[in-house]
Amino acid sequence: MQPIELVVFDMAGTTVTDQHEVERCFAEAAAQTGLFVTDERILAMQGLAKRYVFETLWKEQLGELHADIQRQVDVSYATFRHILEAHYRDHGATPTEGCLDTFAYLRSQGIAIALTTGFYRVVTDIILEKLGWLEGLDKRYMGGPQSIIQLSIASDEVERGRPYPHMIERAINWLNVSSPKAVINVGDTPSDLLSGRAAGVALNLGVTNGTHSRDQLEAYPHDLLIGSLAELPALIESQKEKIEV
Repeated sequence: MQPIELVVFDMAGTTVTDQHEVERCFAEAAAQTGLFVTDERILAMQGLAKRYVFETLWKEQLGELHADIQRQVDVSYATFRHILEAHYRDHGATPTEGCLDTFAYLRSQGIAIALTTGFYRVVTDIILEKLGWLEGLDKRYMGGPQSIIQLSIASDEVERGRPYPHMIERAINWLNVSSPKAVINVGDTPSDLLSGRAAGVALNLGVTNGTHSRDQLEAYPHDLLIGSLAELPALIESQKEKIEV
């Protein structure tokens, strides 16, 4: 294994505490716009771009070729955006257990931090601003060695969000990382793990104190499931020892 140059983190549930508020906002938007969906179905699609989720669910409800699908998607998605943005503006956001200490460790090691998300840019910025993580980022949402993070990528900034690898690939390219084999991917949803596998990262890690439990993530591609981000520094140190040997 080659030295790690970049860790790609998901946001909600991985680096940002999630008490299932995203699911509640989605369920509220669905109910207000006539989309029938169970809580279990919403949870299963966590981490995916939300407009894509609405499109998938409306096709399931109305049929693939129904003429009204795009109008219904537009209405549901606009309603969801309004509800979600209001939630984060009113309630703010907090880092998950071990997140800030892990970020500090990575910066001390010269390892870049990229945040990817199924959110679109507007709500991503609301969350980053509440956390103070926008500081030091330029117009492309790239930072430097001293900024808390070095890159933020939202799902509406790539051709395809998760489970496709495009956000991870953008992080690798923009941060001049030598290879996917110098990257760790960390997330709390099946789509996070699927995108990590598709990108061919060195370590694809699931974190089990987010939106999905160990049992729920076990069936999806991963190298290891960890209890929280607090475990990541020791894991990287153990990998460094293997490289030195």
